[in-house]
Amino acid sequence: MSFAHALQSIVSSGLEKVRDINRRYAKPRIPMSPAVRIALLVLRIYLFVLVGLLIYKFYTVVAS
Repeated sequence: MSFAHALQSIVSSGLEKVRDINRRYAKPRIPMSPAVRIALLVLRIYLFVLVGLLIYKFYTVVAS
């Protein structure tokens, strides 16, 4: 077994585990209030902003 094949096997099994978890928790078990939905949306936007800043900082450091 080559290194590439072993790496592909590890990645594919990891992806399958993630897909299984996503299927299991796709439907929430408890109802969410509108306030909770808004809070989760704000947190998601905040996360995207932080990732964007991280990518921007990485680009500016590497480019200079």
